[in-house]
Formats: sequence, C-alpha cells, structure tokens
Amino acid sequence: MKLLIFSDSHGNVANMEDVVRLESPDRILHLGDLARDAEDLAAKFPHIPVTYVPGNCDGRRPDLPEERVFTLEGCKILMTHGHIYHVKMGMGMAVRAARQAGAHLLCFGHTHEAFCEFENGLWIVNPGSIGSLSSATYAVAVLEEGGAVCYLSH
Repeated sequence: MKLLIFSDSHGNVANMEDVVRLESPDRILHLGDLARDAEDLAAKFPHIPVTYVPGNCDGRRPDLPEERVFTLEGCKILMTHGHIYHVKMGMGMAVRAARQAGAHLLCFGHTHEAFCEFENGLWIVNPGSIGSLSSATYAVAVLEEGGAVCYLSH
C-alpha cells in the first residue's frame, strides 16, 4: 500500500493534486493546516481514501480528532499535526506518544521542515510543507505486511 503524506498545504490544493496524479497513491494522509484542503482533495479524488487531522491554523474542529492512531497493512500509524506535542521545540513528546501507542510510523507536520528517519523500529516522518510555492515537499510511505519504507520528495 502506497501512502502519500501531506502537511501544511495552506490553501495550495493544486500542488497536492499534481502530486496525487504523479504518485498514484492508495491512500492520502493530510496532517493539518488546512484540513479543508484535505476535504477538497477527497472530493477531487473520490476513489482515494483521505485521512486527516486539523492543525493549529484550522480553527476549532470538534468533528476531527487532533491525532489518529490506526493500522494499515499491519503497520500502526500515529498521525497528528504536531502542535499538541510542541514539535517546534523538539520531537521528544511526539516520539514518546508514538512509542506508547506501539506505532511503527509517526507522521506530523507543523514545522514546515521535512524530516524522515528510522529510529529503533519507528519511522519518524514530517513531510514538510506541500503549500510552499518555492520548495514544496511531501512524503511517501510504502507499507507491506510487517514493515514500511518511507522517503521524502519534492
């Protein structure tokens, strides 16, 4: 299963649409800022499931949890925007939450700084900002039963 991971689109749905056409994912994760962009993307590509969480710039969204924990292809995923774990001050709180949840993949945004690293059995992925006009980035995770491989792209 191929996951396309976006964050911080900030209204730039066109960048996401281009990447979806290029990558042909099985599922899309959007990590917030702006959640309505994820909703627009889901409407544009109704055959691709889109899972999303709100960010700190999305306003109050009682209909959306600030984090989601779920399993796909045997890979447990924790996704969040990151602001609730203060990721601009460091990833420690988010990594601890992912480990406590038994996650194999931690996805967060908020910092607009792309990061992808495998550390002691946990993929830690920040796709950066797909909304950037000059340096848009995103992440891809390929899930297979019992494992994952993640990478960044632009």
